Amino acid sequence: MLEVENLSAWYGEAQALREATLSVAEGEVVTLVGRNGAGKTTLVRCLMGLHKHLTGSVRLDGRDITTLPAHKRARAGLGWVQDDRGIFANLSVEENLLLPPRVSESAWTLEQVYDAFPALGSRRRAGGTTLSGGEQQMLAVARVLRTGARVLLLDEPSEGLAPVIVAQIGDIVRTAKQSGIGVLLIEQNVRFAATVADRHYLLAQGRLVESLDNDEFVERQDELLEHLGI
Repeated sequence: MLEVENLSAWYGEAQALREATLSVAEGEVVTLVGRNGAGKTTLVRCLMGLHKHLTGSVRLDGRDITTLPAHKRARAGLGWVQDDRGIFANLSVEENLLLPPRVSESAWTLEQVYDAFPALGSRRRAGGTTLSGGEQQMLAVARVLRTGARVLLLDEPSEGLAPVIVAQIGDIVRTAKQSGIGVLLIEQNVRFAATVADRHYLLAQGRLVESLDNDEFVERQDELLEHLGI
């Protein structure tokens, strides 16, 4: 579904990403793990068309989207849940959910959203930014699922959330996977990543230095935690 080949990126003369090659298949959850400053955010911005100083290619479902602007990538089926959630303060929960366009027939209905996220259903008339941090994260994920995106970029979805909310986010990632959505999960929470992902990429100093299946990732969890400084 998502293929990235030899992706490099710069800020002025400083190179932030070096020939990154990765893939996410249909119905697969892949994590991108790395320290702060490793290049994770730059890679996501490149995938969404928000960083222009780059080389390499990005393909979505076989289509080259390297030169497409961000809004056309979104309409092509690439969904992004930002680390700051991007909730509209002056809109209700339901208005936030109704705002994005549907880009495929697999778009979730409001009923599906409220079934998967009961807390959102009970607060559908509430202002988006009156929600708790966990509820805002649920809303951000649900809003992208409402579009019918075929590949979901999840940027640090567990950051700052209580364990019970993190577990709920994990359930939604698994539900997305079961429906055939490919998920690229950008995470520092190694323990959470191990519960949802099929494969893992380790990013260090702008390079993808290792690719691990989940069994090997779990076996090396202590080593990875030390590497990440957690």
